[in-house]
Amino acid sequence: MSASLATASTVEQALAQLAAGARPVAGGTDLVVGARQGKAPLPERLVAIHRLAELSEIRESSTEVALGALVSHRRCSESGTVRDRLTALADACAIVGSIATRTTGTLGGNLMNASPAMETGGPLLCFGASVTLRSAAGSRSLGIDELLAGPGRTTAASDELLEAVSVPLPPAGTGSCYARLEYRRQMEIAIAGATAVVTLANGEVTDARIAMTALSPAIGRAGEAEAALIGSGGEPDAIRRAAQALAAAASPISDVRASASYRRAMAVVIGRRAIEAALARARGEWVPVPASTALHGGVR
Repeated sequence: MSASLATASTVEQALAQLAAGARPVAGGTDLVVGARQGKAPLPERLVAIHRLAELSEIRESSTEVALGALVSHRRCSESGTVRDRLTALADACAIVGSIATRTTGTLGGNLMNASPAMETGGPLLCFGASVTLRSAAGSRSLGIDELLAGPGRTTAASDELLEAVSVPLPPAGTGSCYARLEYRRQMEIAIAGATAVVTLANGEVTDARIAMTALSPAIGRAGEAEAALIGSGGEPDAIRRAAQALAAAASPISDVRASASYRRAMAVVIGRRAIEAALARARGEWVPVPASTALHGGVR
């Protein structure tokens, strides 16, 4: 058990607690579960931030969507703009844990936990999202690629609070998808996952962003996979080469859930599924959210 728990009524109160050594907690779906499973004890000092309404807002403009750190996965997946314009993020948020987890767990908590298997990291990375970190000394902005440092690690200072995630809206003709390999439909984490964000103009792929999940120490993009798609018409051969490049870029581990060789083999399958669904959406075809549910089936 933690030695102390304070509840912040304002962001300033939360920042003061962080400066004094406390760790923030909101939904607690990672922190508490991890402690119960013996992965890590609860911190000596906690500050609850769930009452900070300003961190629960979703703000939209013509160029971006700003998601407060306390926006739940469920709210994010149900946002009309997220589903229409940032569909891969909706795919990801719609399959985090269970219904209870998605209702309680927060986008900010998911990011700051920094699991290589987190669902939201790949989509946010591919969309070029950034976070706002705030401390008593001021605020700063970091790209997702600058925030995630490795398994369970970020570059945020111990006294910094993640306030919001800003996601630029992609141009017209863009389709996206997050897909994962899963053994079950609830309380699952990715064994292998892939995000694809593609933009089409006159039938040609003019931009492609592809990221891997649960296939490397930190979620990252696969440049050679992206290059295999750009300039193509999204033909099967280009998709195959991109999926193979994604697998080649992976550096998976073996654990109780899957071997490294199995993860690498499945990276080709999941990469292809994500790219195909992203291309279909870019062409105006309907692929249900979450895509993993629609695409799940026999390996082919």
